[in-house]
Amino acid sequence: MSKDKSELKIKAIENGTVIDHITANKALHILNVLGLPDEDTQNVTIAMNVSSSEIGRKDILKIENRELDHRELNQVALIAPKATINIIRDYEPVKKDKILLPEKITSILKCTNPKCITNYENEPITPIFNVIEKNPPVVRCHYCEKLIKTEDIEKQFE
Repeated sequence: MSKDKSELKIKAIENGTVIDHITANKALHILNVLGLPDEDTQNVTIAMNVSSSEIGRKDILKIENRELDHRELNQVALIAPKATINIIRDYEPVKKDKILLPEKITSILKCTNPKCITNYENEPITPIFNVIEKNPPVVRCHYCEKLIKTEDIEKQFE
């Protein structure tokens, strides 16, 4: 039996996280934000700009031997709000969720207003942002009320 189409198979991971439905060409931003690959991560597999029936084009990340925490998931949500997270254990998906951006974001972003109190070096104030729109993400600084749009959010992760 011959196949008309050739397929590229990516090896399954035994344990770890698969991030699927990442906005096309954003996988490298996510790796940068998560500080990957690092010495504790055995393998990171990247598929970029692949065909998707749901979103047209997408990226996929497979991260072996690491499950993302809530802070990391919030970072991913700011870059790829349509992403899905699959937790893999013993080659089986044990949890699959759409990424959800919370109502408040703390400590991940910096306010783009240079006069905001969170940007003063002698004021140890944690940046807090209220999520105004989830897709694409738009946030508002809790202190100075400056709106930060998707483009400015992405620049902070480059």
